[in-house]
Amino acid sequence: MPALALVAAWAVLAIAGCGDDDDPTPPPAATTATTTTEPRDREQRRPQVGDGRGGVELREIGTFEQPVLVTQPPSGDDGPDDSLYVVEQTGRVLRLGRDEDPEEFLDLSGEVSCCGEQGLLSIAFAPDYGRTGLLYASFTDAEGNSRVVEYRAQGGDVEPGSARELLAVDQPASNHNGGLLAFDPQGELLLGLGDGGSAGDPDRNGQDPTTLLGKLVRVDTSGEGDHEIVATGLRNPWRFSFDRETGDLWIGDVGQQEVEEINAVRPDEIDGANFGWSAFEGHNRFNADEEAPGHVPPVFTYGHDEGCSVTGGHVVRDRELESLYGRYLYGDYCRGELRSFTAEPGSAAGDDAELGVQIPGLSSFGEDARGRVYAVSIQGPVYRLEPSDARPGG
Repeated sequence: MPALALVAAWAVLAIAGCGDDDDPTPPPAATTATTTTEPRDREQRRPQVGDGRGGVELREIGTFEQPVLVTQPPSGDDGPDDSLYVVEQTGRVLRLGRDEDPEEFLDLSGEVSCCGEQGLLSIAFAPDYGRTGLLYASFTDAEGNSRVVEYRAQGGDVEPGSARELLAVDQPASNHNGGLLAFDPQGELLLGLGDGGSAGDPDRNGQDPTTLLGKLVRVDTSGEGDHEIVATGLRNPWRFSFDRETGDLWIGDVGQQEVEEINAVRPDEIDGANFGWSAFEGHNRFNADEEAPGHVPPVFTYGHDEGCSVTGGHVVRDRELESLYGRYLYGDYCRGELRSFTAEPGSAAGDDAELGVQIPGLSSFGEDARGRVYAVSIQGPVYRLEPSDARPGG
C-alpha cells in the first residue's frame, strides 16, 4: 500500500479509538431534532414492527470533510425547515438546502482541537429555533477541553458576536469526550460526556457524583450555570437519542476491552439512572473497587469479535421504512453494517438483524424534523435511508 494510503487509513482508525488510547473509537457527535411523544396506549395505531431485513437503500445527499452529525431544526409555525445541517469534525457546520450546493452556516475551525476523538462534535437547535434563532454547539477547544456554547441566528445566518459559553469541562485526556447535544421531549438540553479518557476509568469518574465526566448532563441554558447530572455510569456515550413517539432514551456507550453496549430507559426512569460503568462493562464485572447499586443493565451487547466501537442510532418512526419501523437502528464504526432490533427498554434484545446495508467509517446517525433517518460516514458521505423493493430472497 502506498505511504499516503497508509497514513489515511491510520487517520481513519485513530478517530474511532475505543478501548485504551490506541484502540479505535468513533469521533464523538445524536443528535436529533426535537421529539414529540405519543402515549403508549396509542401503540395499536402504529404500523407493525418491521423485521429489520432489507427494504432500504441509501441515497447520498452530499460528501463533506469528516462529517460527524446531520440534523435539522424542529418544525416551526411555518412548517419544517427543508435545509439539513451537517457538522464537520474539523469545525464547520454546513447548510444543505434543496437542490442547492452546501453553504457555510457556522465556522469554529479556529477554535476547536481536532481530530482523533476531538473537534466539533455536535450542534442542537432549540425547540423554538424558528422564533428565537438559538442553537448550541459542543466541541473541544484549543486545549482539548469540552465546551458548550450558545449562538443566535437571524435570517438564516449566525450573528457575529452572539457566542455565549454555557458550560466548560476540563478533560484529563484526549479521548472519551462524548459530546452529543440533544433536546429531550420536555425541551431541556442534554449533553453526553465520557469518563475523561485514558483507559479503564483511572480516576473512577463514572460513579463519582462530584464530576460531570461519565454522565448525562442537563445543561442550564439560562446562563446561570446550574447544570445537573441526569444519569451516571457512562464510559463514552458517543451517540444517544430519544424515541420521537415514546420519549424513551437510547444510548450507544462505547466499550473498553471486550463489550459494546446499548442502554435504554423509559422517560420516568431517566433521571437518576446508573448505567454501571466502571463497576461493569456491559454485563461483566470490571473495576472490582467500584460499586453501582441498582444499575440499569444494557438491553443489548456484542463483543469485539463483531466490532470495535458502537455507533448509537435511533428508533425508526419513518413509516415508509417498513422493515425498520419500531426498531432501534445502530451500527459499529469498524464493521460498518447497519443492524437493528425491536425497540423495547427493560428487556434484552432478541431479534437483532442485519439490514443488508454497509457504510464504512460509520460515525453517526441523524433524524430530520419529519423523522426520516440519515447515516454518516467519517470518510465523507452522508446518506438518507429510503425504501426499496430489495428484500432477502426477493
